[in-house]
Amino acid sequence: MRKIPLRQCVGCQEQKPKRSMLRIVLTPTGEVHVDLTGKVAGRGAYICSTRSCFDIARKKKALERALKTQLSSEIYDRLISVVDMNEQDG
Repeated sequence: MRKIPLRQCVGCQEQKPKRSMLRIVLTPTGEVHVDLTGKVAGRGAYICSTRSCFDIARKKKALERALKTQLSSEIYDRLISVVDMNEQDG
């Protein structure tokens, strides 16, 4: 039996399998984006692929704390669109 890696959501604080979550990454060049492969170099934060978890994380500024950087409203809007698309697909 293989061990399933778990990650904690920055929004709801629940532990879930890594594959079922979205990874938001701060690259060494300072860009913030969604890492769909899970292999992009940089500081990562995991969040459930639901809008409610994303709204909680935005309200608490949990993504900013996890990534140790300030996030602009444009970055949040871009991330929301990816979360919404992923929520519709899933």
